[in-house]
Amino acid sequence: MSTTKNKATEPDDTGATTPNDVEAMLAGLHRDMRPAGPQLAPVEGQRCGLIAIVGKPNVGKSTLLNALVGQKISITSRKAQTTRHRITGMHTVGPTQYVFVDTPGFQTIHGNALNKSLNKTVVGAVADVDLILFVVEAGSFTPADARVLALLGKNIPTLLIANKLDNVHRRGDIAPWLQEMQAKHAFTEFVPMSAKNSKDIERLLDICAKYLPEQAWWYAADELTDRSERFMASEMVREKLFRLTGDELPYTSTVVIDKFDEEPPAKKGQKRLLRIAATIVVERDGHKAMVIGDKGERIKRIGMETRVELEKLLDCKVFIEMWVKVRSGWADDEARVRSFGYE
Repeated sequence: MSTTKNKATEPDDTGATTPNDVEAMLAGLHRDMRPAGPQLAPVEGQRCGLIAIVGKPNVGKSTLLNALVGQKISITSRKAQTTRHRITGMHTVGPTQYVFVDTPGFQTIHGNALNKSLNKTVVGAVADVDLILFVVEAGSFTPADARVLALLGKNIPTLLIANKLDNVHRRGDIAPWLQEMQAKHAFTEFVPMSAKNSKDIERLLDICAKYLPEQAWWYAADELTDRSERFMASEMVREKLFRLTGDELPYTSTVVIDKFDEEPPAKKGQKRLLRIAATIVVERDGHKAMVIGDKGERIKRIGMETRVELEKLLDCKVFIEMWVKVRSGWADDEARVRSFGYE
């Protein structure tokens, strides 16, 4: 991937990310998102390509990815900034293999090391794909949407995904809104839809297919994600953490997997066992008490719900232990942000 190097300025007084920050992120990206190593043997008529899902925080990108893949691989919650990593999900049907890339919502405030890492992930995702799905809420276009749209180049086909159409009470209002959107960017197509509607998902897959190049698949037909089970475990804990604490807990809380051991089935017909030890990292003692809850009830529930969902997702038995530690200011420390698994 070719890039142009520009000197970046510091974030402005509001902590917002500036255009030069974006250029600096692009200049530092040299990783091709296509899988390394030997590729599958080419088969005539196959199609395969990268499709980035982008949008502002909390607009429904992860829900859309899960629906497109047909299984939950990206965590969701009402809290903005739930997705913090590039999550790749594969869906193979007929001759076509779709490789979807879910991204964090682009951050325009909180100019800390964590948010710079998240924004670098977003910029990298849109720089090396075959198709972009720009997700907005149907009938809405906010300044946060505009800042994400400004990242998108004109050389990659881009679909406007007008999501959450089921929340629009007067469908007649959508047509003039779509005309306004066309004036903002040369969208290739408009796709009003709801990620919860299976027919809308099938229609979107059909639309995406024609933009993917004819080439051999990159993954086996039954693969759903390139992320490890260890990663999925940390994400599942974080999802339950956010869902059970709501707005009480700051977005900077994170999860570190300390142990992830797999034991084979003891007897034929039994399932394998995963033994997991996880640490929830918070910034203040008060947050630690909040996560633990009265007599430890909240952290017990986080563990129980994580175990149930992992057992369903990974088809195994799970034993999970959890602790809570305070690490003040970790989101402002670039070294610690990297040590916690953020790029």
